[in-house]
Amino acid sequence: MKTDLFDFDLPEDRIALRPVSPRDTARMLVVNAAQSTQPADRTVTDLPKLLRPGDCLVFNDTRVIPACLTGTRQRGEAIAHIECNLHKRIDDNRWRAFVRPAKRLKVGELITFGTTANACLMGSLDATVEDKDGGEVTLAFELTGAVLDAAIAALGTMPLPPYIAGRRQPDASDAESYQTIYAANEGAVAAPTAGLHFTDGLFQKLDERGITSQFVTLHVGAGTFLPVKVDDTADHAMHAEWGTVSPETAAALNEVRKNGGRLVAVGTTSLRLLESAALDDGTIPAWSGDTDIFITPGYRFKAVDVLMTNFHLPRSTLFMLVSAFAGLDTMRDAYSHAIQSGYRFYSYGDSSLLFRPD
Repeated sequence: MKTDLFDFDLPEDRIALRPVSPRDTARMLVVNAAQSTQPADRTVTDLPKLLRPGDCLVFNDTRVIPACLTGTRQRGEAIAHIECNLHKRIDDNRWRAFVRPAKRLKVGELITFGTTANACLMGSLDATVEDKDGGEVTLAFELTGAVLDAAIAALGTMPLPPYIAGRRQPDASDAESYQTIYAANEGAVAAPTAGLHFTDGLFQKLDERGITSQFVTLHVGAGTFLPVKVDDTADHAMHAEWGTVSPETAAALNEVRKNGGRLVAVGTTSLRLLESAALDDGTIPAWSGDTDIFITPGYRFKAVDVLMTNFHLPRSTLFMLVSAFAGLDTMRDAYSHAIQSGYRFYSYGDSSLLFRPD
């Protein structure tokens, strides 16, 4: 499909730079073409009564790590300042990363992150450029395992999306705001942002309504922010992300469907993982591995019935996904309504609740 089919005009002031508080007071646009041709304006606190007893919310419990590192590369007397965004762990001491300015790096060169020479005291951290492909590199760190994780946590900062980081500096509040309250498994470099709206109080109301919750893990990569630069979606390559669905979770989800309940993916990351794991008949087995699934209109959904997700940017893979889920014309109309009605977009923005038209 032509990429420009997924383009639309988004005023810059619609991109939220801060979340609302409390989290669950964000607005939520309900899109259910089977019931109404017009989207409905609600709030996240309305979610329990918009779902049915027996439905199951599926959350991504990945935890964001402080994956933004700043360092230097020294070549003789010339020193270059390097900004690095870790996006995918390869093994105990190697990461794939986006770097700026990439042209100042060569394979085999050393980058020092931090200010002193003692990495064991978290003063600095050294990594060798093992491979380079444009602005993406493979970094081999001198530390490994849990010690490396501790060094990254000490030296790194929260990886806010570029459309936020380009307009304000990350601060201490982001360490909490850009993390779901149920985050458990470290490894993401971007938050599963639909889950940022949930509070303990909202979970309690869902439970009282008879709506259950299950958790999967997909470590979101920084590739989620990459724009689609090709003219045709068929030519776009997705970055792979690692995820897992436990045997216990798979069994619980299959039981929900067997009993007539619906699977409600909280966020596109949960949806992509469930659809990667699901068999053609909709059964969800235990699953673990990398997924680079790219969902565009024409995709046949196997597992997910309802999707809760934030508002996405023009020409993005995520707007393509929601268009596949609810219909391109439906989502173009819904986004037009959202823009005109002052909804706040993307990571710190408002939410939408999408029902499959079939």
